[in-house]
Amino acid sequence: MAKILFVLTGATYWTLKDGTRYATGYWAEEFAAPYKAVTEAGHQVVVATPGGVTPMVDMMSLRPEMAGSARIALDLEAVIRSAEEIRRPIQLADARLEDYDAVYFPGGHGPMEDLCGDADAGRLLTAALASGKPLAVVCHAPAALLATRIHGVSPFAGYRVTAFTNDEEDAVGLASRARWLLEDELKELGVEFVRGEMWKPFTVVDRNLYTGQNPASAAALAERLLEVLP
Repeated sequence: MAKILFVLTGATYWTLKDGTRYATGYWAEEFAAPYKAVTEAGHQVVVATPGGVTPMVDMMSLRPEMAGSARIALDLEAVIRSAEEIRRPIQLADARLEDYDAVYFPGGHGPMEDLCGDADAGRLLTAALASGKPLAVVCHAPAALLATRIHGVSPFAGYRVTAFTNDEEDAVGLASRARWLLEDELKELGVEFVRGEMWKPFTVVDRNLYTGQNPASAAALAERLLEVLP
């Protein structure tokens, strides 16, 4: 049995360039699908957030039209309700990499508000990458990679990475309202940004780094993670 650290956003809004607070949190599918996959396989999950705050689901992600159907939305909600770990997170600052076999960052727009500049997230990501342990990051969660820069340089530079694309951000009507776009910032960070079709599952593995493009990629990312867990 492996022990996996799930690092979730603690943000409940994303500040847009006009100062508007756009209600958000973590994306239901990106937590629920991997959580269900790894726990059903017998692995243990610990949730961490900045400050140990209880993470909030983005209610948009539980709408039937966003989840795929009313049945899927209900299933996602049931998984979240059953996940005791999400109601008693540890502080991200207290998370010790040596206690875990793998680390997973689900997305939602929340990481664009808090994890992108969180020093504890940056230290954990840097340590996880160097350790060789599986490190999985999906959708908007690669925003946390921006917190790994020291004097402008990130250890993730040169790695093949996927994440929520500019086209997908534009399709949800937020690209023109955002202070910055994730794809642009990751390219600036020095990663080799790769992408698949919009809204379709697409995952990339480069050494011990596993990334997924969008919510639909979360389940596929979990399957790849399961293949390498002890």
